[in-house]
Amino acid sequence: MPDHRPLASVSLDLDNLWSYMKTHGDAGWESRPSYLTTLLPPALDALDRLGLGITFFVVGLDAARAENAAALRTVTERGHEVGNHSFEHEQWLHLYARDRLEREIAEAEEAIVGATGQRPVGFRGPGFNWCPDLFEILLDRSYLYDATTLPTFLGPLARAYYFWSARLSPEDRAKRAALFGSVRDGLRPIKPYRWRLANERTLLEIPVTTFPGIRSPFHLSYLVYLSRVSERLMFGYLKAALAACRLTGIGPSFLLHPLDLLGGDEVKALAFFPGMDLPGVRKRELFQRVLTVLGERFKLVNMSTHARALLERTDLALRPPTGGPAARDGRTAGR
Repeated sequence: MPDHRPLASVSLDLDNLWSYMKTHGDAGWESRPSYLTTLLPPALDALDRLGLGITFFVVGLDAARAENAAALRTVTERGHEVGNHSFEHEQWLHLYARDRLEREIAEAEEAIVGATGQRPVGFRGPGFNWCPDLFEILLDRSYLYDATTLPTFLGPLARAYYFWSARLSPEDRAKRAALFGSVRDGLRPIKPYRWRLANERTLLEIPVTTFPGIRSPFHLSYLVYLSRVSERLMFGYLKAALAACRLTGIGPSFLLHPLDLLGGDEVKALAFFPGMDLPGVRKRELFQRVLTVLGERFKLVNMSTHARALLERTDLALRPPTGGPAARDGRTAGR
């Protein structure tokens, strides 16, 4: 029978233990502690049970470390694709000078190819941060899409919680001032569109989908936290968000993070993170149930499959890359 479900893409930002610790200002991140060998086997097994191939956005520095090579190779060996999540996973990437930004993308790409045997064609910025120079560099390197923007009004609240729980110097707080975006990001489109860049070039943007209308996030980290109040409430909220997507013609880009599958019993160093009072077993059960609900309403694919389908459309809006974190921090495009 033909499958008439609209497409939705699923991706997982493979942020490692050290990157959470670095962002939070915790001591010891410099030794690059990792949970990849704890995370990937159960995550890949769960995806196998769902019959689902997704996109893993890999941090280049992790791919460059020999001790991670075997674990990362299993991602592509088991039918998934990889994307570029920057080399150092710094949420102030939008402040980099252009030459440093070019190295950041190129070095991450090289390391990811070396570890996984696959070249990424998509990018997501750490902390949902971007700048116009980034998009130009992605086009120069023949990337198919960017998937960085998060159209929600709640970014400043998430940042406030992070700052409240973190141990950061004033300088570190200034670097992270654009983490999770601004209130103004809630006005950005939820539907995919094309960035209109110099010389009439365009780059596809696939936003992380938020609840149409109210623009609150419904990626798995938020759902897991909501489940602590009530699983019935969580699934009601998810189904309402997906119904709103169907009604407005949006094929969701559904975002996962490692801590959606790992519990506080498995990663004690990240006890500060919301939802880490839940054990990993329960999180993985929720993961499978949520993805099952999503798959009942949409045909789930990886991000490059979603991107290629979108690029066949002629009705995608064109938008200039203005008002991003670089502009808010006083950095000028092309600097």
